[in-house]
Amino acid sequence: MFVIGTAGHVDHGKSLLVEALTGIDPDRLREEKARGMTIDLGFAWLTLPGGRSVSIVDVPGHERFIKNMLAGAGGIDLALLVVAADDGVMPQTREHLAILDLLDVRRGIVAITKRDLVDADWLALVESDVREVLTGSTLEGSPVVACSSLTREGLDDLLRALEAAVDGLPPKRDIGRPRLPIDRVFTIGGFGTVVTGTLIDGTLALGDEVEAMPGGQRGRIRGLQSHRDSVERALPGTRTAANVTGIAKEDLRRGMVLARPGTLRAVSAIDVRLRAVEGMRRALRHNLAVTFHCGADEANATVRLLAAAELRPGESCWAQIKLDTPVAVVRGDRFVLRTPNDTVAGGVIADVAPKRHRRGDAKIIAALEAMLSDAPEERVLDAITRRPLIDAAALAAELALPRETVDATVAQLVDGGAVVVITEAGALATPAYLRDLDRRARDVLAAYHAEQPLRRGMPGEAFRARLALDAAGFAALAPLLAHVRVTGALVALADFAPAPTAAQGAAIDAYLAALRASPANPPSGQPIDPALLAHLVETEAVVDVGDGIVYDAAAFAAMTQRVREHIELHGAITLAQARDLFGTSRKYAQALLEHLDRARVTRRVGDERVLRQSRR
Repeated sequence: MFVIGTAGHVDHGKSLLVEALTGIDPDRLREEKARGMTIDLGFAWLTLPGGRSVSIVDVPGHERFIKNMLAGAGGIDLALLVVAADDGVMPQTREHLAILDLLDVRRGIVAITKRDLVDADWLALVESDVREVLTGSTLEGSPVVACSSLTREGLDDLLRALEAAVDGLPPKRDIGRPRLPIDRVFTIGGFGTVVTGTLIDGTLALGDEVEAMPGGQRGRIRGLQSHRDSVERALPGTRTAANVTGIAKEDLRRGMVLARPGTLRAVSAIDVRLRAVEGMRRALRHNLAVTFHCGADEANATVRLLAAAELRPGESCWAQIKLDTPVAVVRGDRFVLRTPNDTVAGGVIADVAPKRHRRGDAKIIAALEAMLSDAPEERVLDAITRRPLIDAAALAAELALPRETVDATVAQLVDGGAVVVITEAGALATPAYLRDLDRRARDVLAAYHAEQPLRRGMPGEAFRARLALDAAGFAALAPLLAHVRVTGALVALADFAPAPTAAQGAAIDAYLAALRASPANPPSGQPIDPALLAHLVETEAVVDVGDGIVYDAAAFAAMTQRVREHIELHGAITLAQARDLFGTSRKYAQALLEHLDRARVTRRVGDERVLRQSRR
């Protein structure tokens, strides 16, 4: 299903034309009916002569309500630009046309309304003006149909033109990432919260869990309607009303987006390809304060030009937009920028997770060009380069490309050696990333070994943090790192082995001799360098039971066995019995037993210890 959106100057007959075509009055607000002027978005639907059903979004034409017009223009497939025959082209005709051009709406029909009020010569003059103003815009060459909503003259011609234009539209894409930009929020007694919008990029079904972004409130789809008919599944491109449970009306607003949990992020900075409006009164300068409009949302923002000091009318450049409040957008979304009184620029989003860039950096500009390249190979390779370990499903969603296109492109890149498949699940990376990761891993471990030459390795969690890898990513990549050895929870260079110096070796020998001279009552207080003690613990030469008490490993094993035998013979052992068993002090006996508890050899039951497998 497709959406037709009206556009045009105030009082040029947009709403009356919609009512004449559909039988539905799109002006729903009491104030609109009282003033005879559309203030907010109106909605209707139409069955074309061939039987195809389409939705219609009617927008306000007054300059004070441009932001409401923009909230409805984002999801349209076909523009119905309305120009009154008795007025001709007016300021909001031009501004609405500029907005459609910035949003890249490439299909449209121009309806010259109120033809019953003018003669043929005047009508021809208006039509000539209309075709001239369309020149150079995305709607250049669009059909122009004169009609009257009151006499209905020309309405059949308009319907045929609309049907021909709709028939030429490409099918709506379904990339498995449904988004419903919210343009209305209300409640219905007995049902709760209802939101409406034009569904894009995927389907929604009854029972689906959804998340409202920005904000992250979660709920579930209780009911779906399209054109007031209940449906079990809403398809991309349809005007959709969703009854959502679990989210209060007060927690939602126009501009938020309903999506599947975890598929959409709220962002505060975006990189964009920006184009200034033709006929703008002055150049767009660096750090200009604007209002950002995308989908149904708006936010105050600042424009940072990346490759120019200013942007003159009709020119394009790369820019970064800093948003005062987060918005939920994705790469490829179209947007419009306004100052308080004018539409000044617009364009397409290239990156929704950018760093702050140095202005004039040629490498940054080249990377941005790749992000919006028409060639899927460039776009896919760029995404994998920026997000190693991404898989094909995530690529398709991020790049808004069909899954079959992504799969074919990945296969081509893998065959050419530009991309490597890392895991059975299809995680992807570039050879350059693997080489850089191996180099960084060597540097991190070499620094650690220099600082801790007696430790067998660096704790894995700390190592992963230094390389910005999560546990799953490290598990997938570790086998590919030629210079890295993973042993349990420790990571080391493959050829590394702890090597005490001669002086350290002498200290170790003296310390071990002291422990073995009094196996059950070793000297406490750690009379050895902590680094040497850590080395002995790691190499399992000693056992540190805590409280400053360290046993020779062989002595500790023998004591553990004696505790086991005592419990097997007597059923349990007490602290006093352990003390007497080894002829030691309460401090030593308690540290020993508590360590055995932690090691899951024994467990405490009241004042006694039993073996862990015992159910006493």
